[in-house]
Amino acid sequence: MFYEAHDPRFERFVMFNAPVKRLATGFDWAEGPVWFGDASCLLFSDIPNNRIMRWSPDGLSVYRQPSNFANGHTRDREGRLISCQHGTRSVTRTEYDGSVTTLAASYQGKRLNSPNDVVVKSDGSIWFTDPHYGIMTDYEGCKADEELPRHVYRIDPDGSIEAVITDMMCPNGLAFSPDESRLYVADTGRMHSADPQHIVVFDMTDGRPTEGRVFHVIRPGCADGIRCDSDGNLWSSAGDGVHCIAPDGTLLGRILIPEIVSNICFGGRAKHQLFITATTSLYSVIFNRRGAQWP
Repeated sequence: MFYEAHDPRFERFVMFNAPVKRLATGFDWAEGPVWFGDASCLLFSDIPNNRIMRWSPDGLSVYRQPSNFANGHTRDREGRLISCQHGTRSVTRTEYDGSVTTLAASYQGKRLNSPNDVVVKSDGSIWFTDPHYGIMTDYEGCKADEELPRHVYRIDPDGSIEAVITDMMCPNGLAFSPDESRLYVADTGRMHSADPQHIVVFDMTDGRPTEGRVFHVIRPGCADGIRCDSDGNLWSSAGDGVHCIAPDGTLLGRILIPEIVSNICFGGRAKHQLFITATTSLYSVIFNRRGAQWP
């Protein structure tokens, strides 16, 4: 059995004849999957090897190398690739002609730490987390000193940058609920510390996150990348696979993966295929659910 149901609702999500598949392997730390339905392909990062990979049903190839140790990715409302780069400590956008534009690299005159994950809201604003993981060692970037606290930032469509969450230890994955009334952020804690590790949920009030509170604690492991389905259930990476959590914080079920999962995204023909980056490999499984992401 490749899944565990902790709530009867989860049985409706899983199709017994649609098993977990390993699509590719041989990476050092796979991360940041993003689906391009208009090109029928998935991009994802192999961070230590400084490259972005491209998977499609036709096979695997290198999309960009060097990638400046890219980590998380998403697409903006125009379909362009938005990337978090450890190497340049920046958030970038890949234009239609392939050129790369830097959207954020500093805040109040100081360099960002190592932007990790990113989402785009329907108003075109770009939200990203800035923990220290990419500068703590030379494995996923270049070891360097922190110049800023570890915040969640918002890039306005006019290009201005605002620190919108400033009281987390090390914010990591993030996702909006389908109606954008909630923002979920995974706090994975500082390296070499005993910080709490949990998912925090914020109410969105006048376009800004308020009333942050602990939503769910992942066990085993911790939450890294997170995504919502169209009904508002939150899907999270975990030490034993992928966990599905109801909007009230109840664990509905788990998809069991034989490697530590780093990140996830929905894609495929009907956004019903969950792509899973897990340590050295890329996996997928098809559900009776659809992802909430756009495009």
